[in-house]
Amino acid sequence: MTERERLFVEYWETHRLREKSLGYQLLTGLPMGLLFGIPIILILLSGRFWYKRADMVANSEMSSVILVVAILLIAVFVAVIYKRHQWEMKEQQYLEI
Repeated sequence: MTERERLFVEYWETHRLREKSLGYQLLTGLPMGLLFGIPIILILLSGRFWYKRADMVANSEMSSVILVVAILLIAVFVAVIYKRHQWEMKEQQYLEI
């Protein structure tokens, strides 16, 4: 076993359970989740400048509260899935070593 593998095993044995918790995954993965949600907001806001009729229809049929909740749900979903995938990859590497 190389020095790098030994250091990884020591790290993973101490941090494994902490990184598996939902709260940790949510807090550390939220920036990645917001990278998916913010462009949606930017695309919707940019439509106001180039297509006025679509903006009027969207404002009359869509609630801004529902839009914000949907974007937050997307961000949370992506954050948790992203961090769980990372945890699974580290766990697999740990088991292989």
